[in-house]
Amino acid sequence: MDKRIIIAIVGAMGVILAGIAVLGWIALSGPRVPVYESDTFTEAGSDFDGPAIDSGARIELEKLRQQVEAMSERIEGLERDISELRSRPMPSAPPPAGQQQEGSAAFPRDGPNKIIDSYPQVVLIAARRTLNQGVRIATPSYLASIFGKPREDLTQDCRSMTNQRLKDKLVTEEVGPIRVTMLRPAIDSLRNVFAKIEATDPDLYARINTAGSLCVRLIRGSSSSISTHAFGLSLDLNIDGKLDTLGDGRTQLGLTILADFFRNEGWYWGAGFGREDSMHFEASRDLVERWIEEGKL
Repeated sequence: MDKRIIIAIVGAMGVILAGIAVLGWIALSGPRVPVYESDTFTEAGSDFDGPAIDSGARIELEKLRQQVEAMSERIEGLERDISELRSRPMPSAPPPAGQQQEGSAAFPRDGPNKIIDSYPQVVLIAARRTLNQGVRIATPSYLASIFGKPREDLTQDCRSMTNQRLKDKLVTEEVGPIRVTMLRPAIDSLRNVFAKIEATDPDLYARINTAGSLCVRLIRGSSSSISTHAFGLSLDLNIDGKLDTLGDGRTQLGLTILADFFRNEGWYWGAGFGREDSMHFEASRDLVERWIEEGKL
């Protein structure tokens, strides 16, 4: 049985016993004071057979009585809770992460959950220019210098990749809760990120959505700068399908939690860009250099 319930019951019983003791003491030892009988003042002395209790004592007695009744109701409620807990089967130890038995149900929710329901909430990003400290960004110009352009005739529209070196590593797969098209080492790294999120915060994991990954095009509004999405090394995420507003310095609370997992894996968060883009996550330069060294790119 929960120790807090036992403590509450013992405390409640103590209050009731104390109240009963006070009531008895007042009833037996109350002072002889003037009382009114049949609208005639009578001195309560040796000729008065019944106990006389003044108004103040009556008020205190009524307060104690109410407290005793309230504690009695509370004890009855606790007893009902204990009976209900005893009738439930003892919970078994949860299976290891990723090995939950098929058909097993999650713990039932009996009302709103303020933490879980806050994941899509929009919040201000604190100290966003230092969010990626220690993680180097793989700029489009750096990627183009290593791999060449994803395709020569880039426009504002998403088109297919023609760069053979990159195209050979391009795959489309279900990764965690989403489906993406990215370079193979990026997908493998992304799979590690999502596995850790699922094991740590399955409620958040279940609400992750994507606004896209591969898109071979120029940056919106530019006639020459290539989007990092064009290289198959970045993706956009959101919570519950609600898109973040670009450049407003705010983001969804759930994305701030996801960002920690991505940063630990070596990914760069777009919330730190000059123009904040908190839906955007991309493989860092450190990851790209490591993948090249390992022969994965």
